[in-house]
Amino acid sequence: MDYQHLSTLLWREQELLDLLLFKAEEKQYLIVTGKTRWLARIAHEIEVVLDQMRTLEVERSAATEAIAARLGLQANPSLKQVAEAAPAPWNDLFGKHHEALLVLITDLRSLSDANRELIEGGLAAISDTLMKTRSATGTYGSSGRHDDGSHRAVTLDGAL
Repeated sequence: MDYQHLSTLLWREQELLDLLLFKAEEKQYLIVTGKTRWLARIAHEIEVVLDQMRTLEVERSAATEAIAARLGLQANPSLKQVAEAAPAPWNDLFGKHHEALLVLITDLRSLSDANRELIEGGLAAISDTLMKTRSATGTYGSSGRHDDGSHRAVTLDGAL
């Protein structure tokens, strides 16, 4: 494992995070516009990207460990530690990768939080609407007629 291989993996990770950010923005658009028909599809697409990221993470971890051993770093170093210990020009490049990944992750967290709030707000609004609808309109009785609770239901036992 060499520095170029790790850099290539880091570029790929940035591409996947950028794609994940795009998918999260698509999800937000679908939520805001009420186009819920596509939410299952976008959730699947996000899961596919996350699976790719998990696979990449294993490879990146192995590459980082190999470089860390060569640099005399402890096991499981952060990218920042590798950047600080790597020779030029790799130290600068790994530092830039670190900064770019931090920005992408921060953006993803913010968007993810916003999407969660939109979904929770939508669910709360649906719940409130259902409760108001039920209390305002009553229910249907056993005869299939509307029963708002103000009339007693007549049963066949009482008529006989």
